[in-house]
Amino acid sequence: MFIIAGLGNPGDKYHGTRHNIGFYVVDLLAQAHNIPLNRIRHKAIMGEGRIGGQRAVLAKPQTYMNLSGESLLSLKEWYKTDAQQIILIYDDADLDIGTIRIRPSGSAGTHNGMRSVIYCLQSQDFPRVRIGIGRPPEGWELTDHVLSRFRDEEVETMKEACARAVKGVECILSLGVEQAMSRFNG
Repeated sequence: MFIIAGLGNPGDKYHGTRHNIGFYVVDLLAQAHNIPLNRIRHKAIMGEGRIGGQRAVLAKPQTYMNLSGESLLSLKEWYKTDAQQIILIYDDADLDIGTIRIRPSGSAGTHNGMRSVIYCLQSQDFPRVRIGIGRPPEGWELTDHVLSRFRDEEVETMKEACARAVKGVECILSLGVEQAMSRFNG
């Protein structure tokens, strides 16, 4: 059983923001694999199905970004999975807009949601799919940037990046993280 979680913030206020790109990719995965996201358990909106020949749980934690680890720990304990069977999808302001980076493990960097997950799981050894949202414009705080919406000229680039992220997750599940890295890290 794999747990695939997209990080974001709940509520209409945050819908469509840069910080919610993980939620968007989980929605795309749910659509592509006919997995209804119709339950609220473990502090997440979730659904179960199959992706790449693997049983999978799709989850969108509803704890707000900075407490995402609470939901992931509850899911991990309930499904009795190893950290390596958790795939996180989230925004990264240190990557150029639309860039995808798949890694088998690593630090949280500047991402508070990832800090929470690493702290709660007591591990950083789980695959992740980072989606570049670009650096804040001159004079902007990082918080204001990640909570902003994409500019019109960025929307198509981000749609393409999210579609690649979906394919990257599918590749992780069917062929492994090393193959996904070689195919999707450009």
